[in-house]
Amino acid sequence: MNDEKRRQEGKLYSSAKLHDQKWIEAKMALDAVNQRSFGNRGGGNPLKDVFAELGEGSSVIPPLYYSQGAHIHIGDHVFVNAWLMVLDEADVVIGDHAYIGPNVSIYTPIHPLVPSVRNTGLQYAKPVHIGANVWIGGSVTILPGVTIGEGAVIGAGSVVTKDIPAGVVAVGNPCRVIRKITEEDQAYWEAEYQAYLDEEDQAKE
Repeated sequence: MNDEKRRQEGKLYSSAKLHDQKWIEAKMALDAVNQRSFGNRGGGNPLKDVFAELGEGSSVIPPLYYSQGAHIHIGDHVFVNAWLMVLDEADVVIGDHAYIGPNVSIYTPIHPLVPSVRNTGLQYAKPVHIGANVWIGGSVTILPGVTIGEGAVIGAGSVVTKDIPAGVVAVGNPCRVIRKITEEDQAYWEAEYQAYLDEEDQAKE
């Protein structure tokens, strides 16, 4: 069994053995993106050729860092703020209309607990899934194997160590659910949005 297959199956593998020409090109694309002032808006986007998916209308604001690039799946109309770090040794999936705040870190690799094996450089990895319409606040850390359910909100500075269900607000270290997002929340923010539209219409008159 080769190292790529072992990686895909969540077994110990050597990341260094996967540093092929495609990996080199992914790092060159990373350098090109980080030299821009505003990510993929205008002039083409090198990340399109690196990421497994980069959906329509999605923006990734530099600087950012990824370990592989090829295991990152970003849906449509996603906004990623500056200083994203993704260690994508396994798949990282970000659903449509997700908002990712600044300085967010997403980790998939895991090192063996004992030094005798850890010092060989072998590791394994678990995927991370972020659902559609999720909002991840600034400086959040998401650990390997975590799934965040659709529409959840993760408060700034949280460390997400376990799965978070859909439609909740969760905060803290370790991150815990503090409440559901309710119909009252929906009604309040819809009313605020309508008030904004009404003021815009009045300004045009």
